[in-house]
Amino acid sequence: SGFVHGFGRRTFAALFVVGMALGCGGQPELAAPPSPEVTVATPQVRDVTVFQEFVGSTEAYQSVEIRARVQGYLDKMAFEPSSFVRQGQLLFVIEPEPYEAQRDRAAAGLKAAEAGLRRAESDLERLEQAVRTNAVSQQEVTRARAERDQASAAMLEARAALTNAQIQLDYTTVESPIDGLVSRNLVDLGTLVGAGESTLLTTVRRIDPLLAYFEVSERFMAQSLEQRGGHKEPGTGEEVPATLVLKETGLKIEGKVDSVDNTVDPATGTIQLRALFPNADAKVVPGFFVHVQLPGELLENAVLIEETAIGTDLGGRFILVVGDD
Repeated sequence: SGFVHGFGRRTFAALFVVGMALGCGGQPELAAPPSPEVTVATPQVRDVTVFQEFVGSTEAYQSVEIRARVQGYLDKMAFEPSSFVRQGQLLFVIEPEPYEAQRDRAAAGLKAAEAGLRRAESDLERLEQAVRTNAVSQQEVTRARAERDQASAAMLEARAALTNAQIQLDYTTVESPIDGLVSRNLVDLGTLVGAGESTLLTTVRRIDPLLAYFEVSERFMAQSLEQRGGHKEPGTGEEVPATLVLKETGLKIEGKVDSVDNTVDPATGTIQLRALFPNADAKVVPGFFVHVQLPGELLENAVLIEETAIGTDLGGRFILVVGDD
């Protein structure tokens, strides 16, 4: 134990001497941090068009309400709801039997009227020959001519009745008048339709191309007209490009402005524009709220830099410049 005690005292003394030597020699030096790597980019100078963005809504290029044009019970539905249909495609069938009977009755009436006209013409021809030999009086010829005219009018009326009966029969097959996206059936099979009103059966909307309506400010419109040299007639080859932006998905569709209203709304100081966009994949449907980007002011010889070169602090945005160039 004496050896251990003596060793401890000698070790403490040695450490004390070393500590004093370090204290007298000064603080230890710290290694300098490495220099940061800096990426630079050369600015570009070119003309730039500043785009402005407006809020609008989409509408179908064509929209048709499919209604019952004759009265009867709904017999058949020949489409799938929310599917694409072609022009002339069968959608509904309204019971055709009563209208087929009317058509057949009208056809029979026409045949009878044609036979009556032939008989009246034959009688008139016979009397006209007989009056030359004084076998009959001129009064009988006049009466026969009147009967022939009445028979002719009856035939025209019967022909019109047949045409009308055929039209009514054709209305029992309801077809799509356009290519487009059909809605669901608004009336169930077996329902009496067309009784006192043209019952709405469904709707068909053409969504390719798609329309977007939006409002622009009077100032923007004035600047645009100034840059374009005034209003241009359609078909002159000059088109105003437009971009439809769907913020929810980031979808962008390139199109063009195809209609500008002819007056500014004095209450809002805006004017309505309409743009046309292709929509073959049906990613946008009518009724969407969208953003529409239009080219605005042209900045000549604008200086462009990389967006990543822009820094931000409490004083705002800034850039670091390497040299004059």
